[in-house]
Amino acid sequence: MARFALVAAAVVGVSGAAFAGFATWSVTSDVQTVALAGETVGELPQISAIDGGVNLLLVGSDSRQGQGDAYGETEGNLNDVTMLLHIAQDHSSATVVSFPRDMVVPIPSCPDPDGGSFDAMSAQPINVTLSYGGLPCTVLTVEALTGLSIPFAAEVQFNGVIEMSNAVGGVPVCVVDPISDEYTGLSLEPGTHTLQGADALAFLRTRHGVGDGSDLGRISSQQVFLSSLVRTMKSSATLSDFGKLYGIARAAASNMVLSQSLASPDTLVSIALALKDIDLDKVTFVAYPGTTGGEGVYAGKVQPLTDDADVLFAAIAADQPVITADPANTGVGAVVDPNAPATAAPADSTAADAADASAAAPATPADPSTGAADTSANAATTATALPQSITGQTAAEYTCSKGNDY
Repeated sequence: MARFALVAAAVVGVSGAAFAGFATWSVTSDVQTVALAGETVGELPQISAIDGGVNLLLVGSDSRQGQGDAYGETEGNLNDVTMLLHIAQDHSSATVVSFPRDMVVPIPSCPDPDGGSFDAMSAQPINVTLSYGGLPCTVLTVEALTGLSIPFAAEVQFNGVIEMSNAVGGVPVCVVDPISDEYTGLSLEPGTHTLQGADALAFLRTRHGVGDGSDLGRISSQQVFLSSLVRTMKSSATLSDFGKLYGIARAAASNMVLSQSLASPDTLVSIALALKDIDLDKVTFVAYPGTTGGEGVYAGKVQPLTDDADVLFAAIAADQPVITADPANTGVGAVVDPNAPATAAPADSTAADAADASAAAPATPADPSTGAADTSANAATTATALPQSITGQTAAEYTCSKGNDY
């Protein structure tokens, strides 16, 4: 669910100064903020594309607090979805990395909201970090896992997804098998469905109904939704519809907790302006690589494949776009749409060509203020071909969600 919130919230600013001027006074009053570890807030950017690259972490909370009676009485506050957005320094590409909620990782020492600190833990599922030390703890954990600096972060709850999907007007989603999930109430027949409101939330939440019933399958099914969302926003009037944009802004402000660095609508506007002109085949959604069936602390959980992940994050640190090993490597919860338009072919070079070129290209050091690499005349821009264990797709690729036949 958080991936939808990220793209929708980011698009809030594309209408420019007129929208921002109106929204600033109205939206800011609804914003809840939290300070990340060591965070200082500098001068706010002007209403133009943010200068340089961006690393932004978006967390989807399963908390029922303040969400009404529709989601049951479950207590706790776990980050069921953890996703990192990287925008290149030159705004030519964007990479979105999803972290499986049950992936076991080291958790660093985290600040206590009451002023103290929590001790580091050697091996825990990544989704406990939100309840352990709040949004700052999740950010610190992902920074330690990826080696990247993450100055921007946001947390979204269930109702935020519903309100933002309503503001967008729905997203067409392709389904190749029946999807039935008694836990979320989702029931979809094969075909294309325009999802919004509670249906969009149920689709993004469903785990038992897609793929192999795991969170790994859910991630790839969610990417079906996200790629369609990006295409829909690019092809529709959403980017110039002030009513829709304002509705997204209000939904984001009233249903999200933002890092102080994101507290101003001006900042969201600036990040959105960096995103809106990126070509569809340069917006890539991938999953952090992991495997199941492990023993010990990994029993029943996801074990990270750190060597393969290092290839991904080295490319991000060097500000290189990435591509999956082949277009069909979409993960267990998705398949290539057999009725995809012929013009939807993503990359103009093969994975092998990209691998050869990226291997010869030097990495450039990261900008400490953004965590993104400096893109100078010598910076590498050729896409890095990822290991087979890293699944995903670009926004240009048409895919369908697979039902779980269990």
